Amino acid sequence: MKGKFITLEGGEASGKSTNIQFISKWLAARQIPHVLTHEPGGTPFAESIRQLLLMKQPEPIASDAELLLMFASRAQHIAQVIKPALDSGKWVICSRFTDSSYAYQGGGRGLPMEKIAQLEHLVQGDLQPDLTILLDLPVEIALERARHRGELDRIEAEDVAFFERVRAVYLARAKAFPERFRVIETTTFEHVQLHLDRILREKGFDRP
Repeated sequence: MKGKFITLEGGEASGKSTNIQFISKWLAARQIPHVLTHEPGGTPFAESIRQLLLMKQPEPIASDAELLLMFASRAQHIAQVIKPALDSGKWVICSRFTDSSYAYQGGGRGLPMEKIAQLEHLVQGDLQPDLTILLDLPVEIALERARHRGELDRIEAEDVAFFERVRAVYLARAKAFPERFRVIETTTFEHVQLHLDRILREKGFDRP
């Protein structure tokens, strides 16, 4: 049997790294083999693209160039990590996936959603997550958390309006795809993890 594909989405400092570890422990307690990964990145080649995307550059980066790099990284990630793991029966838990492209390059950069949809079809075909957890956090709180983590990368350094657009697209996608998305307001880690446990059980992921 193919494994399940779970993605965690959300803006900056919304708790994706912490909660992907919670899901990993939840699956391990049920002896479910799984792989943890992230985007952009996930393979050595894709990590090289990640560095290009996140480091501050001496020239403006065209929004189309950013989008194409995101999907180039994703194509490699799918081919080398995600599909092989799913086909072998392992579950894949991924921090960010294509919903991030709709939110950041579509919402944040203002690129046409149709253009992103074309790349989505080209790169991943019918591959979609079985479950997407959207960790939602007010933008001002998220950016304050990000600043406390250290120096901001090229994307984290965008203005508040950019991240408000990102959040709006995330919430719109959650509303458009309710069978796949579950939204959790990120208040405390304990609050989030109680909801994660409930969601995973409701989806039947605790049963073989």
